[in-house]
Amino acid sequence: MCEEDGCKWRGPVFTVAHPAVIPPGGRGGEESLRSDPVVGGRDLESARAESMQHHSPEVARLYQTEFIRSARAIGVLWAICTLCFAVIEVVILIQPSWVGTRELHYRGGGPAPPTGTLGLFEVCMETDWPVPECRGSLHTLTPLPAFQSPAVLVCMSLTMVWASVGCLCLFRFCNAATVYKICAWLQLTAGFCLALACVLFPDSWACAEMRALCGERVSSFSPGNCSVHWAYILAMLGVLDAGILATLAFVLGNRQDALLPDNAKDGDVTGLLLVA
Repeated sequence: MCEEDGCKWRGPVFTVAHPAVIPPGGRGGEESLRSDPVVGGRDLESARAESMQHHSPEVARLYQTEFIRSARAIGVLWAICTLCFAVIEVVILIQPSWVGTRELHYRGGGPAPPTGTLGLFEVCMETDWPVPECRGSLHTLTPLPAFQSPAVLVCMSLTMVWASVGCLCLFRFCNAATVYKICAWLQLTAGFCLALACVLFPDSWACAEMRALCGERVSSFSPGNCSVHWAYILAMLGVLDAGILATLAFVLGNRQDALLPDNAKDGDVTGLLLVA
């Protein structure tokens, strides 16, 4: 019939509507809205903002809880190190191992040079017996005449450190920031006294006790045939330890207000170190 009418067959014809003419309620409108990157991005950002505003108190409370737990752990570590430092101070004070004789190869032909160690309170000479012979008055805490000033400074440092250990009990009754700062000043003073003792000790080497142990070549800051032993080195390390502990206590004291809850009052909050 198409040949008789003089026409040609061109195949089926489809009508495609433009997106602008699709009704808003139709399916095509929804697909075009979802495929629009500008509108979709704005909706996503607004949804995220509303979600953050809704969950911000819970997130802040969670971060604050984790922060408080970390601060408690650091506070416990600081307290343990403070107690260990106090024990080290006792060892530094009573041990007669600040200075000791060097290992010399004796070839004979005369009296053997003395060997032993010296501390703030005692001079210990090695003998044929397994136990060295010590001269001094450690039981009465009377230092050697030449080392009275270093001994007094070490005693002051020891008192300051044990006072800071005793202040740990105040966390139950006082503001934690105040207790931290008090302990920091005590530890800083202890470190200063110990450092001054480490300086004055070699300045007092020109004494009869050092000459009897280390020879006649002994002078200030020159030990002669002797050398510094582990107690003196431990005292110098104690100065560094006191500085680190004091700095950490200052940091914990200054950060204490940030660690407390928002609704906490000054008179109602105990130390974060000991409160579970």
